[in-house]
Amino acid sequence: MHTAEIQALADAIVHHHSATFGARLHHDANSVELVPQPTPPALRTEPTYLAALQACSRLGFIAVDAECLAQAWQRQAERTNHFDVTHWPDDPQDFGLAGADPAQAFPACPRQLGLYGVLPTAEWVGRMARAGVPTVQLRFKSDNAAAIRAEVRAAVAAVQGTNARLFINDHWREAIDAGAYGIHVGQEDLDALAGEHLAAIHASGLRLGVSTHGYAEMVRAHAVQPSYIALGAVFPTTLKKMATAPQGVARLQAYVRLMQAYPLVAIGGIAAEQFGDIATTGVGSIAVVRALVNAPDPEAAARDLMARLPQPAQS
Repeated sequence: MHTAEIQALADAIVHHHSATFGARLHHDANSVELVPQPTPPALRTEPTYLAALQACSRLGFIAVDAECLAQAWQRQAERTNHFDVTHWPDDPQDFGLAGADPAQAFPACPRQLGLYGVLPTAEWVGRMARAGVPTVQLRFKSDNAAAIRAEVRAAVAAVQGTNARLFINDHWREAIDAGAYGIHVGQEDLDALAGEHLAAIHASGLRLGVSTHGYAEMVRAHAVQPSYIALGAVFPTTLKKMATAPQGVARLQAYVRLMQAYPLVAIGGIAAEQFGDIATTGVGSIAVVRALVNAPDPEAAARDLMARLPQPAQS
């Protein structure tokens, strides 16, 4: 196929999907723009792959995600024996997500984790657990090992007598020792975990949640078969410096279609007025930070946010 024909295929993909994926979101001051750079064409020759790589790059997907999508477009075309320019890839087998080993999966958690409060201290964890928030995470930042151990233990104690599920961000050894419900890690933390560390977390029986920020990271998360996958950042956030632009609701909806085998958590800059749009994507949970800790009345804010979501199952 000639270059002009590949260009025409790419144009067709962009034409059909630009209304959904083409709008660029404004970045907050802490986000970093990564300009997509397509893989050199010499490395691949399939017209579908090359057209999809070019199109996804033009639609604003960063390089690793454009590459991931291009491979999925190619597999989809081979599987169906047809290049359907209108069908955005959303079949797990086209992303290499089929064939998971149940014996290697982390323990299950409810598909609807409900309102998910990401909180800075054990005091906040207890406060929101007593307010009825069904899922809470301690995101405690410190370089003091003794302080970390004490805060994790305090958070576990703080949810006793409530129905809240407590995840501990990053500090997996302390979470295991204290008997938390689960652990949450980001992509860098996941990559830093050696095989024996993941095995230790798995053997502990604790649930594992993993943050993702696009297609390539979702594929990476699936490789360890976590208990849930977090998808973000949906909207601009000032809480963390993000390597990717905000994903937006349209991308979130596409991610949900692909990763529906997992409980899913939407996170990143989500305010109360956006809960309706986020809930329609099919995620079973919405995570918030500022909507709780910066609220004039956090308990009232928690009640309001929970009322905007389907009631989660208990476990």
